[in-house]
Amino acid sequence: MTTILITGATDGLGRYVATELVNGGHRVIAHGRNPSRLAELREALGVETVQADLAELRQVDRLADEILQRYDRLDLLVNNAGIGGGADRSRREESSDGIELRFAVNYLAGYHLTRRLVSLVAASAPSRIVNVASIGQQPIDFADPLLTSSYDGLRAYQQSKLAQIIFTFELAEELSDRNVTVNALHPATLMPTTMVEEGWPGGAMSTLDEGGAATLRLITDPELADVTGAYFNSNDRRPSRANPQAYDADARTELRELSDRLIAAALGG
Repeated sequence: MTTILITGATDGLGRYVATELVNGGHRVIAHGRNPSRLAELREALGVETVQADLAELRQVDRLADEILQRYDRLDLLVNNAGIGGGADRSRREESSDGIELRFAVNYLAGYHLTRRLVSLVAASAPSRIVNVASIGQQPIDFADPLLTSSYDGLRAYQQSKLAQIIFTFELAEELSDRNVTVNALHPATLMPTTMVEEGWPGGAMSTLDEGGAATLRLITDPELADVTGAYFNSNDRRPSRANPQAYDADARTELRELSDRLIAAALGG
């Protein structure tokens, strides 16, 4: 039986994907932040659950410890949890670690969790890592990556999503000889989720069925068993091009160094 960890699984796309995977006979570990929502999800789907606030890196660390202690294999890791640009995009928010909130939740938490769990994923090969990113991408300004001098919530969101894709490409290369695929996708444009309802007053343009199908394809489609280091746009069968910065080796190095520095500072390492 395939064991799959999905972050942000109590609502929206994450819950849709978790439901479909359970119905397909997979063992799903559902992550969420809210204990009562996790309890409801356990009751509704019969999934195993783990709880952590991804806005705090110590909780991400504890989550990784829990997974490593409880499970002897992890066939798939789906980094789905995220937040949007915010209702007031002029208001800069920080995580409990003092890191710009969108960068912290959408990218850095998944980066750290994946780094902690990658040995277990590789030991379970053939295995996959899927990062739920976005078509909304903006280059990271490494002179001010956390947008301390000039802030816009949408830019913060789009930088965090490009950071996910940059990491996807880097990790795919690292794991190319270990039978682990690493891919990212834009599932669909403005699905009816809490994130969209809070940050995009115009409302949804796509359905959860559309975004769910695109995400499930990267998780389960045997045709993608050997495809790695790719970014997919919704249900396009072939990989798409991400923002040019995703292919910049210097940007990849700067992002990795920034990420490791922020994590070390937060964890006291």
